[in-house]
Amino acid sequence: MNRTLACACLALSMSLVGSYVALSKPLTTVFPVFLLAWLRFGIGGLAMLHWLRKPADEPAMTSHTRWLLFLESFVGNFLFSLCMLFGVSMTSAVSAGVIMAAIPAVVALMSWVFLGERISLRIWLAIACAALGIGLLALAKPAHAATASPHGHAWLGNLLVLGAVLCEAAYAVIGKKLTGSLGPRRISALINLWGFVLMTPMGFYVALQFDFAGVAGPTWVLLVFYALAASVWTVWLWMTGLKAIPASEGGVFAVMLPVSAALVGVWWLGEQLGGMQLLAFGFALLGVILATVPARLLGLGGADKTEKAVCPP
Repeated sequence: MNRTLACACLALSMSLVGSYVALSKPLTTVFPVFLLAWLRFGIGGLAMLHWLRKPADEPAMTSHTRWLLFLESFVGNFLFSLCMLFGVSMTSAVSAGVIMAAIPAVVALMSWVFLGERISLRIWLAIACAALGIGLLALAKPAHAATASPHGHAWLGNLLVLGAVLCEAAYAVIGKKLTGSLGPRRISALINLWGFVLMTPMGFYVALQFDFAGVAGPTWVLLVFYALAASVWTVWLWMTGLKAIPASEGGVFAVMLPVSAALVGVWWLGEQLGGMQLLAFGFALLGVILATVPARLLGLGGADKTEKAVCPP
């Protein structure tokens, strides 16, 4: 796969993550969190049954690979889902998007520590833009919206979303290791299967007491989109992109997550977005441009000769 297509996969993956993070907010008002997560893995698993089969040209899994698969699912699926769903239920989609803008910096740091990947100056500049966006949004005073902080525990919700950030960063780093031995489809199916197993005890218990007949048709449609986006599309796109892009560079595309989460929160959930938030998103997008556009198009000349952009032409 060429790097341009890999970049497109990573950007689309993170945009879908941001969308389902925001759209999970109305779902948490209908389904208990454990049941919602269990249904997500179940629906995703049905869609990926044919991906579980081992390809003929794929080597047998080692015990180390099996351990990484479990860890990838436990951190990136199980813990991420719980932190994100509980967190989003207590705070606004815009706030969740603000906090998740920290993902690129955390991914880069973990990639440097655990993978020994070099982080170029342009990637650091892109990460700095994302961090500046976080600061601007933190200083902004979000307007009241009916959908924001329904439980009055926004601080706890924000803390849980921060936990989801750490899980997502670990997911990106572990995923990079897995792409060296397994294909993107099989990784997606196997970690989803582990997620379903881990969530089954609590999910099944809650399901026994839940009134499924009271769920409206549009909510079921939203649930199916959430499940397929979270378990199938985003994982496959991310793993596909990581086969050609280092995790530290791929992490920069996580700025698409807070942007899409906040936009869905504003356009779909009725939350309000002020000038400071728009400025913050501008810096986030500038970070993507710094990381993806060739140096000559940015007027940097030969200053970037020793550094590698995320998506050279």
